[in-house]
Amino acid sequence: MSVEFTALENGLRVVTHEMPGVESASIGVWVGSGTRHESDENNGVAHLLEHMAFKGTRRRNAKDIAAEIEAVGGHLNAYTGRESTAYFAKMLAPDIALAADILADILQNAAFDQVELDRERQVVLQEIGQAADTPDDIIFDYYQAAAFPDQSMGLPVLGRRETVQTMSRETIKSYLQSNYGSERAVLSAAGKVQHEDIVGMAEELFGSLPTSKIVTKHEPAHYCGGEKRVQSDLEQVHFLIGFKGFSFGDPDFYALSVLSTILGAGMSSRLFQEIREKRGLAYSVYSFSAAYSDAGTFGIYAGTGPDKVDDLVPALCDEIVEFASSVQHEEVMRACVQLKAGTLMSLESTGGRAEQLGQQTLVYGAPLSLHDLIQRIEAVDLNQVQRTATRLFTSRPTLTATGVLQKLESYDKICDRLQF
Repeated sequence: MSVEFTALENGLRVVTHEMPGVESASIGVWVGSGTRHESDENNGVAHLLEHMAFKGTRRRNAKDIAAEIEAVGGHLNAYTGRESTAYFAKMLAPDIALAADILADILQNAAFDQVELDRERQVVLQEIGQAADTPDDIIFDYYQAAAFPDQSMGLPVLGRRETVQTMSRETIKSYLQSNYGSERAVLSAAGKVQHEDIVGMAEELFGSLPTSKIVTKHEPAHYCGGEKRVQSDLEQVHFLIGFKGFSFGDPDFYALSVLSTILGAGMSSRLFQEIREKRGLAYSVYSFSAAYSDAGTFGIYAGTGPDKVDDLVPALCDEIVEFASSVQHEEVMRACVQLKAGTLMSLESTGGRAEQLGQQTLVYGAPLSLHDLIQRIEAVDLNQVQRTATRLFTSRPTLTATGVLQKLESYDKICDRLQF
């Protein structure tokens, strides 16, 4: 296993992982810019830009972009996050140069044709509508807005209808010029690759990529907590309760991952066993954590019937309140093994590994070694998990829910249940 890292003169970072025994390769560009680099006025520009990158360049039209990569059995994709946007491809190893050329083309030569923009705008509006019609999806937007009110961190990644409908090509181009500089990008590749080959492609294809003319500064994230309830005629109540989490650099970052695994990851987790298996209060129940450069959140999601919500919420609160005093050494050790296994198994996917290296380089400036990752997980002990639970569950809760909510207790009543 060989992970190598090179920084080009223009600031672009190149990281690769040669993986013996595979015939494929994945390559992508991770850009350190996302929804939190937007304003209320241009919300959705990062996501719309991601879409428009595939809609034609000075060299290729939209069909050419798709046809060229699919002609060699590969595929292209992209996603927008709160702090980063990714463009990536997977193909057989001999065709990686084609994929790199396409990625360089769409990121540097996008045409932003007005006809294509008007068409793609409608696609994004449909995507927003689809999310709104998916309650176990849209509730996470409600949660983010309640946790980080009146902040870019609380804006929806897809954007809002009113901003997407009026987004101009000049707004998109301005965002690109301000945020897609070489110093904010990472070219990551994994699979049957040679580092020097990828560096050579990067120098040829991205060597003239300029640094950002304008550095977009995002406001510090300030977790507030609060609630948002949306009454709707649904068969289920979708309920989410969360707390102030930790940033990537927090000393308890890995302990939080262990805590989340114990509480709500998998069929052996506390929430699954108590809420679903023993009490039958929810079909789906799990915990999650989201980390950012300067903030984070932790939450628990559950879906239940309107007639069960008055039993579900007290049961969830009991699990939260009792966690720090009842968690056992054996649970911590088992969760550490789960996390280590997941980390090691992720190495078997070229796409997953390229993404991991790209994101690590954006966050930490360079990829973490596998030894370092495992060591950080193994260092988590019972005392640290208990301390983390105390830090976590004494923050002001964020509560969001949608469905028939007549039986859902008030925010203050739920807060009272969480008093330690």
